[in-house]
Amino acid sequence: MRKYSVVIAVVLVFSLMLVACGNNNGGSTNPPATSPTVKPADNNTAPPEDDITQRKVAISVYYPTPDRVEDRALEDDKIRRFNEVYPNVEIIKSDWQYNPNEIGMKMGANEAPTLFNTYASEGKMLAEKGWAADITELFNSYEFKDQMNPQLQDLFTLNGKVYGIAQRGYPTGVTVNKKMLEDNGVTIPSLDWTWDDMLNAAKGVANPAAGISGIAPMGKENASGWNWTNFLFTAGGDIQSVTDGKVTAIFNSEAGVKALDYYERLKWEANAIPEDWALNWGDAVGAFAEGRTAMVIAGPDGPVDQALNQGGMSPDDILVYPIPAYQKGDKHYGVLGGDFLVINPNATADEQAIAFYYATFDYFSDTGLASLEENIKERAADNKYYVPAVLQYYKNDAPYGEKVTALFNKYDNVYQYSVESLGLMDGKAESPYNTQDFYGEMTNIIQEVFSKKGVDKQAKLDVAAKFIQEQFYDSIK
Repeated sequence: MRKYSVVIAVVLVFSLMLVACGNNNGGSTNPPATSPTVKPADNNTAPPEDDITQRKVAISVYYPTPDRVEDRALEDDKIRRFNEVYPNVEIIKSDWQYNPNEIGMKMGANEAPTLFNTYASEGKMLAEKGWAADITELFNSYEFKDQMNPQLQDLFTLNGKVYGIAQRGYPTGVTVNKKMLEDNGVTIPSLDWTWDDMLNAAKGVANPAAGISGIAPMGKENASGWNWTNFLFTAGGDIQSVTDGKVTAIFNSEAGVKALDYYERLKWEANAIPEDWALNWGDAVGAFAEGRTAMVIAGPDGPVDQALNQGGMSPDDILVYPIPAYQKGDKHYGVLGGDFLVINPNATADEQAIAFYYATFDYFSDTGLASLEENIKERAADNKYYVPAVLQYYKNDAPYGEKVTALFNKYDNVYQYSVESLGLMDGKAESPYNTQDFYGEMTNIIQEVFSKKGVDKQAKLDVAAKFIQEQFYDSIK
């Protein structure tokens, strides 16, 4: 294997659960003044009597799903190293994967993990519902807080208080099977492409009789509304506005109609989407990895990872594009998404402190970097690639980024994104109120557009906006 493009600092490190620490020996997070003195054990210093390391603490933490073998290996290594510093802590692996439809029940039954994963749209909801601990003091005492990536971390900083810890993120993009386009005689579009460019390329590849689609927009669950929102944004629209404290639904706009018109064209004019279009994230990304669709809309690292490591594709066959612009010269807005860790507010003060130290155990640390390097080596031995996220928890220009870049330069099985593509990507944050409810409502409309021709799109958007307004936004103070 060889290098495939120029590495840059924005192409960052760590898999979903490689979350991190303060210094080179792993685990130097400073506690807030209101907590017991917590100083990680080092080789020469005995802990004080009131040190939290002298008391038994158990925390449950997010643990990757069984299909993510490499991520589990990273997490197991982290647990081992954490227990070397905190031998008093019992780490319980939780198999619960965050679900916005389940979190209320989990909290009500006191069954949510001490430390759980969530995504970018959930910060304000979790904070306002009281389902995310206020970790402001812990965060403000953190040695490296000023080096955290504000593009991500600010998504969980509300009214000056911190409710989550950034892990990694992305502007949503389009992953393209270059080989499928070439095999069908389709001209490879410019990375600075438009809606029409994407439609024409998808149409040129699609072969419905053979079960091959040009693009697989997600068509069920909230993922469908999430995919579509990228086109709402690039058409110049938005989900909601906040004026004088009032939240108003504004997605039933001209831009909203344009974005639905485009989906209608993909289905009925180009015949470019799968015949069975009711795909969630896993279905659509799986179809891409298996060569059953030429394009998929998602955070880039997921589709690339599956295509390389499960689909057996070559990096030469994959291109990562920004979301296409509405027309030439317009912005390539992609929904800004990411992975975050949240601490359970029902946990005790000791449990919350330990959960914070665990979450940040490898951040900015040489030990975490060494663990990552070992994982990259193991993947190379298995003829697998390491695919970084586009954005990570630290600032791109932080000194730590130079270490990451140097590490990635050492190995030819680290996937590198195109500098040009990353330069065109423009992340746009999800709206802070009831975003998942909006996505779900839009999924219903998208399914109608995919099911039959001639849907009155303006009327559907007006009904949806009225519903979202009355059911959710009107009660926001």
